[in-house]
Amino acid sequence: MLEERESKEPAMNLFQTNEFKETPFLPVSPEEVPPRPPSFPKKPSPKICGSNYPLSIVFIVVNEFCERFSYYGMKAVLTLYFLYFLHWSEDTSTSVYHAFSSLCYFTPILGAAIADSWLGKFKTIIYLSLVYVLGHVIKSMGALPILGGQMLHTVLSMVGLSLIALGTGGIKPCVAAFGGDQFEEKHAEERTRYFSVFYLSINAGSLISTFVTPMLRGDVQCFGKDCYALAFGVPGLLMVIALVVFAMGSKIYRKPPPEGNIVTQVVKCIWFAISNRFKNRSADIPKREHWLDWAAEKYPRQLIMDVKALTRVLFLYIPLPMFWALLDQQGSRWTLQATRMNGNLGFFVLQPDQMQVLNPFLVLIFIPLFDFIIYPLVSKCGINFTSLRKMAVGMILACLAFAVAATVEIKINEMAPPQPDSQEIFLQVLNLADNEVKVTVLGDENNSLLAESIKSFQKMPHYSKLHLKTKSQNFHFQLKYHNLSVYTEHSVEEKKWYTLIIREDGKSISSMMVKDEENKTTNGMTAMRFVNTLHEEINISLGTDTSLSVEEDYGVSAYRTVQRGEYSAVPCRTKNEEFSLNLGLLDFGAAYLFVITNSTSQGPQAWKMEYIPANKMSIAWQLPQYALVTAGEVMFSVTGLEFSYSQAPSSMKSVLQAAWLLTVAVGNIIVLIVAQFSSLVQWAEFILFSCLLLVVCLIFSIMGHYYVPIKLEDIQGSADKQIPQIQGNMINLETKKTKL
Repeated sequence: MLEERESKEPAMNLFQTNEFKETPFLPVSPEEVPPRPPSFPKKPSPKICGSNYPLSIVFIVVNEFCERFSYYGMKAVLTLYFLYFLHWSEDTSTSVYHAFSSLCYFTPILGAAIADSWLGKFKTIIYLSLVYVLGHVIKSMGALPILGGQMLHTVLSMVGLSLIALGTGGIKPCVAAFGGDQFEEKHAEERTRYFSVFYLSINAGSLISTFVTPMLRGDVQCFGKDCYALAFGVPGLLMVIALVVFAMGSKIYRKPPPEGNIVTQVVKCIWFAISNRFKNRSADIPKREHWLDWAAEKYPRQLIMDVKALTRVLFLYIPLPMFWALLDQQGSRWTLQATRMNGNLGFFVLQPDQMQVLNPFLVLIFIPLFDFIIYPLVSKCGINFTSLRKMAVGMILACLAFAVAATVEIKINEMAPPQPDSQEIFLQVLNLADNEVKVTVLGDENNSLLAESIKSFQKMPHYSKLHLKTKSQNFHFQLKYHNLSVYTEHSVEEKKWYTLIIREDGKSISSMMVKDEENKTTNGMTAMRFVNTLHEEINISLGTDTSLSVEEDYGVSAYRTVQRGEYSAVPCRTKNEEFSLNLGLLDFGAAYLFVITNSTSQGPQAWKMEYIPANKMSIAWQLPQYALVTAGEVMFSVTGLEFSYSQAPSSMKSVLQAAWLLTVAVGNIIVLIVAQFSSLVQWAEFILFSCLLLVVCLIFSIMGHYYVPIKLEDIQGSADKQIPQIQGNMINLETKKTKL
């Protein structure tokens, strides 16, 4: 969440106006450098309990807490929504997740432009918050299973996410700056403390929502499945509260008018310098000391000097997106990794998407730890730990985090059941007859399999691998039961899992082949199916909204997924009676087959077989990678912003914030591209990202080695030196709407 730390600076509004010193280079058109509007009336505002803090900041801080709860709460469950509700692939889910994140960091440029050039901060926050709320409503509608099919759900989700991205990004640069506007200049110390409280509200909203929203998704069942509608609806409700609270303070806010667009001025200045230099390539025209000096015919000298200082810092920004590409995968690839792990910590059961709560939690711990303990200790050791070195170390920590993530992924794969390859199937035999059965697979390649007789209700230790000659094939089986030999034939397809169920058929036996559709469960949940040996259809209630019917006489149910837990009394009913089944503990990621029998005087019972083992690796093994990447984030993000602001004039701080947000957006685009076009297995992809950031870190270190830090007074002093006078045949310069 540290990419939002820039909100603490009162001078960070993306499009602020700046006063430049007098210069002989004056624009002809007044619209080129808009005049500063008159300052807004400094009416006295109510204070909090007689202090110097205006009452209006209470509404702003509460608004920010609710908005951040809304954004991070919705985003916490987004990847699993794509994967398990819309049934997208992991790569597509990751790509859309990062496309949304990228859009959220492009739209602040638009929001700040609207605020500073047209509506002002207050109206921009109100109007875009309405767009924000509308996006949440549409997004929640897209999570209702009863509303249309998958196509409608997808359309509603994309429209909702687009509106949310416009809303959250549009108000991002406005809310913090609007809070700073509530203070009078003589209360600068109180304003600084306000930004600290404001930043705390961001992390508090993120911390609470990232913990609570996955519980709403996983612990509440609606329409027989995870309740994504509720998980999206509650953050939407918090955004409504944020809007209402912000609007309640309307009458006591200080509302400055729109101020003008400094980012646009910087872009125009750079473009004019490049185009002017291109138009005047003649050898008769004297060269200038710096390429930005070619903007001197149109733009103030102070602006040109400030832009020169800005470009030196922006050059160091080129490698930065790679760091964000790794950091933002906590909500996508790392969450998907957590779905294949065991969330039972003994004292608490964690949902896969709840692991993201570690980031804001560790941020609140690491910031004071680094500022008051680690950095002073390093300084006492005589190590010159400069800002650029801190950023490089932050990159290295992120590299190590992904190396750890790759190691965890490899261990998960080692514990997972093997997968059938081409022209292979996995087969297990379930004998429901009253005596042992000898099963022989007829054929040259597979006749040595299943050599031992299978006892009645014997639990098979593992699947057997059968080889096919083509992609699909008919298998012939010989079943020896008592003194009978029964021959049967079943068709199978490659890369599938099957269960051959043997049942009594009068005095003989018969068999049926059942396809085990998946060898993996979803979202760390438990999968189960039932075989009903009774002569009546059974209706089984697995929860408030989850039930299934199993046909009589060896009917086989479809799969159902439920939350991990103890199921000691599952209500069941037939046409003539009601009873309960004790299913026992259903663990993370396991798949079970239950055979319902009535062979004892105690009534119907459930015989249980686990044919896909539970996730064995604890989700706690993700803690090292979260700790490493969060430590890297603290060293990289906080230090990077502070270094940037120390190396550029105050007039360029808003432009730096815009550039910083754009590096986050570009980083998410990198993940999108790799996820969509890379065919690597997951652990190899983690290694790829780690190596790429290591290379980028090396390049950044070389750039930092040759970077010479400057002092802001040097920038100010150099601006007083006049740009070389234009003499001689320079009168033929091709310029537009300018004069000397």
